[in-house]
Amino acid sequence: MKLPIFTVDAFTAKAFHGNPAAVCLLENKLDEDMHQKIAREMNLSETAFIRKLHPTDNFTQSSCFGLRWFTPATEVPLCGHATLASAAVLFYKIKNVNSTLTFVTLSGELTARRAQDGIILDLPLYPTHPQDFHEVDDLIKTAIGDTLVQDIRYSPDTRKLLVRLSDTYKRSFLENLKVNTQNLLQVENTGKVKGLILTLKGEPGGQSQAFDFYSRYFAPWVGVAEDPVTGSAHAVLSSYWSQQLGKKDMHAFQCSCRGGELEISLRPDGRVDIRGGTAIVLEGTLTA
Repeated sequence: MKLPIFTVDAFTAKAFHGNPAAVCLLENKLDEDMHQKIAREMNLSETAFIRKLHPTDNFTQSSCFGLRWFTPATEVPLCGHATLASAAVLFYKIKNVNSTLTFVTLSGELTARRAQDGIILDLPLYPTHPQDFHEVDDLIKTAIGDTLVQDIRYSPDTRKLLVRLSDTYKRSFLENLKVNTQNLLQVENTGKVKGLILTLKGEPGGQSQAFDFYSRYFAPWVGVAEDPVTGSAHAVLSSYWSQQLGKKDMHAFQCSCRGGELEISLRPDGRVDIRGGTAIVLEGTLTA
């Protein structure tokens, strides 16, 4: 078996920043267990598998493909950065001729379209609901100790818990915050929470670039201690911060050590456009 494989840094224009994803092109059907084995071998937060939907399709001319995402531990229903990476491989390496690509996924049909400064993803927009603090008190204290919390929301569609830190904190606090993910699986093992979002209101620009909000994302429940830049988390964050700020267009920064920028636009149809850059850093052949 020989598979074309790429590593793409997503939500960045610079190599070795943003969130790396592996992207595999499947000319033929792959044994089901091989998806997970390859993802474990690549050992990135996500490995994406692009497949043809019909025997006559090809990666250069066709505009619609199947897409699946795997962490080293499990398949996931949605991954924004690996979708961005997949579109980048098709647009920039395979030279796909279309301006818009459609991916058939576990989260329905997602589109990726060329833009002047990157690629725009069309993702679902997931609402959040107020969450009783006492139900998640142990989880939050395990993760961030006595850090001041301003708001807690829950996204039932994605099983993500959104924790907004106090507005008294600055970006540097979130960047340097030590988050304990090792014990979260023991504290929360009901299946209700599959991801923890920490978020903070943005600051005026001043001498640095202005962002509407900051975030970090942790998902040890699916084998990812901290994800560098997370499209699916921003499908939740976009809904929350749009309501909080009264804005439809926002500029976000994920404060992981690699860092990543996302341009966000809420759409009239209840979905969200998220634009990001990419850097293809590795191209090769997987043999097994």
